[in-house]
Amino acid sequence: MKIRYIKSACVAVETKGVKILTDPWLVDGEYYGSWCHYPELQFDEDYFNSIDYIYISHIHPDHFSKKTFALLDKNIPVLIHQYASPFLKMNIERLGFSVSELPHNAKTELKNGVTIEILAADNCNPELCAKFMGCGIVETKFKSTQIDSLAVISDGKHNVLNLNDCPYDLAKEAVGVINKKYQHIDFLLVGYGGAGPYPQCFELSDEDRSKAEEGKKLQFLNQGEKYINLVEPKYYMPFAGTYTLAGKLSKLQNKRGVPELHEAVDHFLNSTIINQEESKPVLLNTYEYFDLETKKQSKEYISVNKEKKEAYIENVLSKRKLEYELDDEPKVEEMLALIPAANQRMNAKREEINFISDTSVLVKLKEDLFIKLNFDGSEYEIVANTNGIQSFVEYQLSTKLLNRILKGPRYAHWNNAEIGSHIKFRRVPNTFERGLYHAMCFFHA
Repeated sequence: MKIRYIKSACVAVETKGVKILTDPWLVDGEYYGSWCHYPELQFDEDYFNSIDYIYISHIHPDHFSKKTFALLDKNIPVLIHQYASPFLKMNIERLGFSVSELPHNAKTELKNGVTIEILAADNCNPELCAKFMGCGIVETKFKSTQIDSLAVISDGKHNVLNLNDCPYDLAKEAVGVINKKYQHIDFLLVGYGGAGPYPQCFELSDEDRSKAEEGKKLQFLNQGEKYINLVEPKYYMPFAGTYTLAGKLSKLQNKRGVPELHEAVDHFLNSTIINQEESKPVLLNTYEYFDLETKKQSKEYISVNKEKKEAYIENVLSKRKLEYELDDEPKVEEMLALIPAANQRMNAKREEINFISDTSVLVKLKEDLFIKLNFDGSEYEIVANTNGIQSFVEYQLSTKLLNRILKGPRYAHWNNAEIGSHIKFRRVPNTFERGLYHAMCFFHA
């Protein structure tokens, strides 16, 4: 069995004449143009046409990349978890692919004795989801959500566990199920960094920003460390979330609190909870592989040259346009006309998850014009400034992107705009309320 690294969370597991491609994001410009690869990927059409199956873990565009799917053979079957909502399935089918929804925690034979087993990150346990997401009524009512999934690929001799973006506190129960079912995990694909908007998109003092960056790095490195300790694989590879910001957002690249791959390995090698004798790290360059039979990789890993990367960001990526920058400037009156329906949808979600807060959200339309959204059941307001508002989160983003979001998810979505670093936030006071951001994802007409 060979594990071939492509980019970010995209790897290919090759064994017994079967090739399974996972989470293919191969094209620059996801998240409305802000996420790109470094080094730039050279697309090998012959290799990708030889793929037998594609596994998609969840809906985020660095895992389910529509731009990438446009390059792939539509005859390749796609495998996903059997979520309660058909949203991911429908999106893939719209691109012309055939989708198989695999039951939770059920081993599915593909061909030649090769199997895949997909589990929801929350192990289909709504209580876990409630604790992690802070919106338990939704998960209790609708069961497993579209947060993420993990998968085991096996050929009967070797087992690969792909954790994708699964948060440890949410997924450790599912990993425990895997540990009981499989005698050993030969190769673990484990995340090492977080991709959200904090701290790079938040108004912070230099001291607070520095603490936030280091805290975020340590948080996700510790999560990877816990997974490696829990699974005790023979080999592990930190992966996923290896993105580079483009366009006017490239200036945020070094403020994200995301470690480089070699920093992750250094952290894991210095861990006191990882069995250093039993679990060994692996790093691979694009298209290179690790062979579990020979216990060797195809080529020695070459680290990214920091100076060349910085030059590429400055000379190439920073000059690219973000997708919405090509739109016509929307009229304020047109956006205001979308607010009543958007507020109604958002407020219905707020009530559904039983979230109440004195904190308001102020969405900036232009200078001296804000939409003030209230989370205590009162009606929205149009205000000129933040004066007199004690607790609020201010959202600033391009009106072109805001217009797309307000029109609905077919055009753009709040969550993707956040992950893509397109929104600038100011919190007064600087506290985090998960339910608020969850409800805001439904603020669209």
